[in-house]
Amino acid sequence: MKNFRYKKLFTLVVLLMAAFGVGHLTGYLTDSDRSAATTPVSSNWGLGFGAEGTQPTGNASPSELKEHNGYYLQETQDKVIYLTFDAGFENGNTVPILDALKKHKAPATFFLVGNYIETSPELVKRMLEEGHSVGNHTYHHPDMSKIAAKEAFEKELGDLEALYKQTTGQEISKYYRPPGGVYSQSNLDMAKDMGYTTFFWSLAYVDWYQDKQPTKAEAFDKLLSRIHPGAIVLLHSTSKTNGEIMDELLTKWEEMGYHFDSLDKLL
Repeated sequence: MKNFRYKKLFTLVVLLMAAFGVGHLTGYLTDSDRSAATTPVSSNWGLGFGAEGTQPTGNASPSELKEHNGYYLQETQDKVIYLTFDAGFENGNTVPILDALKKHKAPATFFLVGNYIETSPELVKRMLEEGHSVGNHTYHHPDMSKIAAKEAFEKELGDLEALYKQTTGQEISKYYRPPGGVYSQSNLDMAKDMGYTTFFWSLAYVDWYQDKQPTKAEAFDKLLSRIHPGAIVLLHSTSKTNGEIMDELLTKWEEMGYHFDSLDKLL
């Protein structure tokens, strides 16, 4: 991904530092520096929104991400939405979400961690029975960008794969979402080497604080005004608001001309 534009920024900053007589730069690494680094350069996934109904820009372009088997949206004018849910634990909101998805015949991908599969195996099985897919959100939900060793990275994903197969008898979908959206280029490449596609998102909102849930109006303000063709939507299944609004939200998106598809179709 052209080192996520770090090379250009590195060159510019080095020139500026040279002009002011500043010594060694530690924040940005060249390829030679990177090979000796103990931790990879990391980024937090972020978005910039333009006019209503248009696709946002991300930290990296779709073409740059694709070089590392990654996506945050589909480049299309088709009004398609790819629904994804991150699930770290179960607190009673997954059932109404699944009920709404079933009513609207809307496929989704649930990115699960080890705790969720251990404590809610029946809900995981229901996801599969109703046509949804399950992706890998790592076993322990750590900051994966701090994991430089390939063996440690593979263990976080591999342990979840094993638990999922033990629980369902099936292989997990090779979809990976970095916890918290924190990532590094080396992470993307390690996931790619394991056969995974990394999925970020092009629409999300602050729905994960249990003691500060958004109101229905606040949720709709973000989720309706920022929806766009080819959107990969990230929602948290722990959100009480999401459980309460899901049926109405899907209805409103349908009234806007959108339809729902699975990540399988995107690929």
